[in-house]
Amino acid sequence: MTAKLPYRSQAVAKPYFIAALLLFVGQILFGLVMGLQYIVGDFLFPAIPFNVARMVHTNLLIVWLLFGFMGSAYYLVPEEAETELYSPKLALVLFWVFLVAGALTVVGYLTVPYAKLAELTGNELLQTMGREFLEQPLPTKLGIVAVALGFLFNITMTLLKGRKTSISLVLHLGLWGLALLFLFAFVNPHNLVRDKMYWWFVVHLWVEGVWELILGALLAFVLIKTTGVDREVIDKWLYVIIAFALMTGILGTGHHFYFIGLPGYWHWIGSVFSALEPIPFFMMTVFAFNMVQRRRRDHPNQAAVLWAVGTSVMGFLGAGLWGFIHTLSSVNYYTHGTQITAAHGHLAFYGAYVLVVIAMISYAMPILRGRIANSRKAQSVEMWSFWLMTISMGVMVLALTGAGILQVWLQRVADNPTPFMATQTQLNLFYWIRLWGGVGFLAGLVTYLCSFFIGGTVEQEATAGAGGNARAVPARRA
Repeated sequence: MTAKLPYRSQAVAKPYFIAALLLFVGQILFGLVMGLQYIVGDFLFPAIPFNVARMVHTNLLIVWLLFGFMGSAYYLVPEEAETELYSPKLALVLFWVFLVAGALTVVGYLTVPYAKLAELTGNELLQTMGREFLEQPLPTKLGIVAVALGFLFNITMTLLKGRKTSISLVLHLGLWGLALLFLFAFVNPHNLVRDKMYWWFVVHLWVEGVWELILGALLAFVLIKTTGVDREVIDKWLYVIIAFALMTGILGTGHHFYFIGLPGYWHWIGSVFSALEPIPFFMMTVFAFNMVQRRRRDHPNQAAVLWAVGTSVMGFLGAGLWGFIHTLSSVNYYTHGTQITAAHGHLAFYGAYVLVVIAMISYAMPILRGRIANSRKAQSVEMWSFWLMTISMGVMVLALTGAGILQVWLQRVADNPTPFMATQTQLNLFYWIRLWGGVGFLAGLVTYLCSFFIGGTVEQEATAGAGGNARAVPARRA
């Protein structure tokens, strides 16, 4: 069943999606390097020290998700606005600027000692380096701002000249919030308490604030297109979900303020509103299943539906349930910075953001390639990749959770606490399980990439199965 892009300029999303997936592979490879280094401490040392592998792993996560968000916006906004993108050429120029800047930054991490890299890139002019997730040199940070401003200009001008919908408005609010909050990355005060507070303004208010708006908009778009449910119904769900997400996400930042020197009332604010943070994710799960049950069409791209429903379920488990496990201040006192934190972080990012980007790619990429959906065989392989990645992530998270519980017991609760390195030795079995979970996840990702190279269309298969008498019925456009 062939498909034509509603608006030609949507094609600029394709290179963003391809770059996102390739960078995703790089992120997982460096994650496996780190997993081995937990067990074999001198693996690849001194070529790739643990701190460098960790920087590359986390930075690639952020960059490839940003590529995915940008590609999704370039595909979604013209269709929602019912007009061509304001400047496809600007979108392509920004793509190459962002890709080259990101690649050079990773090369810098791998080839130049970090202190020397800071010296070479003018960190003494404005000291912004050295903080987790914000390790990027000053020129890279400035480049990110320039790319973000160009990107926002492009999609905002597109929105202004076309139709305004709830989905595009929520998406714009999330993307503008993402860009504005990143400006705190340039604020690096000498006071450690203020430094950590501003740092959490970026890290927490991204992933537990404005990114949730992006998540909600992308999920709503995919569900509208694949289920045919009335837009008014989805809009009502979307507004309620983002209202709860903003309320709990903004005040829930307090759970990062427990022990960094801020007033004690943050223990109560952080505990109460963080305990409420699972609510929008639970609502998102109910929303996704409700929309699928009320669907008015059986879209041929069932793989995209699986990724969308998986987003809501795994997002609730990772960001909601696993976050709630250690979000109360009295519990966080013992668990903060342990492998329980790592378990929550891995499952939350996978469930909430990795899956929604893949859901968007799964829906849009076949159309970008001239078909409404991939062949059933390709979709079958794609669904296998979903289960491989999801089960493998589950293995990793359960292993990290077990490691975290044992770590808390040995290192922080016992009458005679075990030293840190001795504790790590006791966790070796969990680290082996986590490593094999990572290998399984990489296998699932490779399986997903292989699905792109399986030919055929749904229409061809239907025709062949019916002896040439089947006729494809075009889906109604939402």
